[in-house]
Amino acid sequence: MSIGRSGESAGRGIEIRHLRAFLAVADAGNVTRAAARLRLTQPAVSRTLAALERHLGTRLVDRSTHHLALTPEGVVFRDRATAAVAAFDEALDSGGLRHWPLRLGHAWSAFGPYTTPLLRRWQELYPQTPLELLRIDDRTAGLTRGEVDAALLRGPVEAPGLVAEVLFEEDRVAAVAADGPLADRTALRLTDLAAETVVLNTVSGTTTVELWPPDARPTATLTVANTDDWLTAIAAGRGVGVSAASTADMHPHSGVAYRPLLDAPSLPVLLARRDVPGHPALPALAALAREIVRLGRHQPGGSSHPIVQ
Repeated sequence: MSIGRSGESAGRGIEIRHLRAFLAVADAGNVTRAAARLRLTQPAVSRTLAALERHLGTRLVDRSTHHLALTPEGVVFRDRATAAVAAFDEALDSGGLRHWPLRLGHAWSAFGPYTTPLLRRWQELYPQTPLELLRIDDRTAGLTRGEVDAALLRGPVEAPGLVAEVLFEEDRVAAVAADGPLADRTALRLTDLAAETVVLNTVSGTTTVELWPPDARPTATLTVANTDDWLTAIAAGRGVGVSAASTADMHPHSGVAYRPLLDAPSLPVLLARRDVPGHPALPALAALAREIVRLGRHQPGGSSHPIVQ
């Protein structure tokens, strides 16, 4: 598909690959990570982005810092590109001409304790529409790039062009080295972690130093790009972390001890989708997710999260 200016050949116009490359860079804030997600080389992504900017006659990305940022024109164009990619993907299968699974993205802990019930119940009710759970390491779990139809996200999400509903609130936990002194405690507070190096997943995580009071924030941080590197750093004793309680369920690690964090605010778990017509099964997914949460809260133990040693 090409979107060419008047009088230009389609081959020299804007193609869907240009839009996907731009959205990947916009989400990742880094050409290297965008290239990895697109399974392309870094120079190829840079050339594609530059070609898009030349065609539009405007700069979309500010390259003056290591962490790329969108220009005002880029912010406006991101909404249009998101809508265009979503419309293109839907057009390929708008009439159900081929098998069309429902792709549900998540960044690290899926639906927490409700993950298995959701997958099993969906299979029982809608066997003709497979529900694919995909882990994608970015803040919207691939939603803004059109890689998924919906996403389970945590914390406030400010990406444009998305609509979301809160499904439940989740407690937070501290993650510490299993052989370290903090692991001997049954529960922790934010002040217990402030003197440590705090490991922050800056790509898909929700924890920032703003979680701590202004007069008691950590002075040392270590940034990583995904959950696996976050766990490895904590297990190696390089720092401590804060995450949602379901991380203890979904990512147990022999070198990491999870402890309740008594004074941290809870974290909303959201079901998000693009604000454009999408997969016809999305309303059924939202309804089932709400029902599973409701039933889970009425069972003994409710939505509790076991703390993994």
